[in-house]
Amino acid sequence: MKRLIKLSFRNKDLPPFSCEFVGRRRRVLDLPLIAWLTFIWVFLWSGLHWINLLTGAVVAVVVCLAFPLPRVDLGLRLHPWGILMLAGCLLYDMYTSGVRVTRQIFVDHPHRPAVIAVPLRCRSDLMLAATAVAVSNVPGGSVVEVRRATATVFLHVLDADRPAALDAARRSVWRLEALTVRAFGTADEIARVADPPPPVASGRGVGT
Repeated sequence: MKRLIKLSFRNKDLPPFSCEFVGRRRRVLDLPLIAWLTFIWVFLWSGLHWINLLTGAVVAVVVCLAFPLPRVDLGLRLHPWGILMLAGCLLYDMYTSGVRVTRQIFVDHPHRPAVIAVPLRCRSDLMLAATAVAVSNVPGGSVVEVRRATATVFLHVLDADRPAALDAARRSVWRLEALTVRAFGTADEIARVADPPPPVASGRGVGT
């Protein structure tokens, strides 16, 4: 018997969290989009009632069927274990980096900040943006520029007194890149971050 509805977890060709209606015309429904439209409908009616919820879902399905969006593959994949690993490492880094930055504030001698270039292994826009956001969430370093052509992020670090500190900052970026890709990347991108990091030019960085 031919299936009338195909779900994304059974058909890898479909976008994540979607379903396809089989018929004369191919109709694909994006379930997160339907959930979002339903939430907006309930919000506009200013009341969480089962009638509002049901009518909102029906209206969302009708809108998606009447005005289908073009299929766009963002390259986003959800890996639950990778997401947990990324969240745990981010929380740990935010705590330890916060303590280290606090110590740097109260030391007697000033530290020399710098901007360093860190080449990444993945070149997709999504992974570049996700890695930049993850790095910026950790105290002690912030991304000031992302160069898409060379897949390079420019990181402002507070402690550039020692070359070892700059190397540690680069290794931290590469580790967050690997964790981010293993949480949201494709199979090709996951294989790419398993390779050694790209070489970097020697030097202390651009002083500020």
